[in-house]
Amino acid sequence: MNKIRVLFPYVEAGLGHIMPMKSIDDSFRKKYGEKVEIVSSKFYTETNNPHLIRYEQMLARQVRLYNGHPVIGHFATFCCEFFGTFLSSYNTLCFVFPFAYHAGKKHMQELHPDVIFSTHWATNYYAHHIQKKPFTVMYCPDAQLNKLFEYHSDLNMISMPKGYEKALKKRKYTKDNMKMVPFLIRNEAFSISADKKELRKSLGLPENNFTILLAEGGYGIGKMKAICELLIREHFPLTIIPVCGKNEKLFQYFQSLKPTKEITFLPQHFAKNILELEASSDLFCGKSGNIIAEPTFFGVPSIITNCSTLIEKNIADHYVNTVGCAFKEFSPQKTVDAIKQFANDPTLLKPYQEAAKAYHDQFGSEYAADLLWEAIKKQFPEIES
Repeated sequence: MNKIRVLFPYVEAGLGHIMPMKSIDDSFRKKYGEKVEIVSSKFYTETNNPHLIRYEQMLARQVRLYNGHPVIGHFATFCCEFFGTFLSSYNTLCFVFPFAYHAGKKHMQELHPDVIFSTHWATNYYAHHIQKKPFTVMYCPDAQLNKLFEYHSDLNMISMPKGYEKALKKRKYTKDNMKMVPFLIRNEAFSISADKKELRKSLGLPENNFTILLAEGGYGIGKMKAICELLIREHFPLTIIPVCGKNEKLFQYFQSLKPTKEITFLPQHFAKNILELEASSDLFCGKSGNIIAEPTFFGVPSIITNCSTLIEKNIADHYVNTVGCAFKEFSPQKTVDAIKQFANDPTLLKPYQEAAKAYHDQFGSEYAADLLWEAIKKQFPEIES
């Protein structure tokens, strides 16, 4: 008997879809890789099809556009909610980009999946429109399901309590087809030391400075530039680490800045050691999104400086209201004032730190991997024979 073929397709539309996919892919492969055939797919780029490449580039451009112009982002997500699941899905994938849609369907067919685990709505949609429909599992990395994530899937997973409770109020979801799982944080996070001084020493950072990590997702577009311009003028010991991601222009600009002698200013490109930098920090500062999960995992509070879409607003509300480890401040000057207050009296951060630490067990992909395996066994009983 041929092994059941399990597909993990990666889609870049911001890195918030890739990180949870890598996590579940690694965990499932480690535990069940010998029992099934696992295919990890860079779905939009691996065939070099120009229509697919351009479509993924469009998805990434949309994220950058929304980050730079939140009014557009909120309008786009409002339209999605207004038109509903089927019209929004059809318009986003079929009507506006028909060549990419047909190429995506064709490639999904070529991959011959028996099971597909999606962290992005597009691959789930393709899976439902090929000749031999696979068993579909969709993980929503956001705080609540948006309409595109409400397109049918055989099994659904979400990590945030309000989103789970809201989903169960809809007729299409039950406790059988909608599961709440810990957030699919990168597995490498579990091996990072919790000792900040040890981490700072290994990273070459000042051990006793109040340390702020700033990030705006993978594209470095938001309030970080304005905040850093203000912070580097201060005259007390701070370590400021802005992570620019793929924004080369911003990185080069930060390289040209001259901070005061008291400030340690260390701009980063796309930092491979981002987890160590997060764990070594006293405070995270940046736009709302799934990146907030990692500092929270390490017990690091967050200042949320931007919400570019309704999706990001819901994520921010989760960390502000449900977890209690963050607060919103959209003014760069007021953000800097808050940072100065915390640096002068770090005990002010303690309630946020305690809230983050209390949420620590709500991270990790092993439980989701086990749920996926149980669903596969139920769908394909021959797998155990």
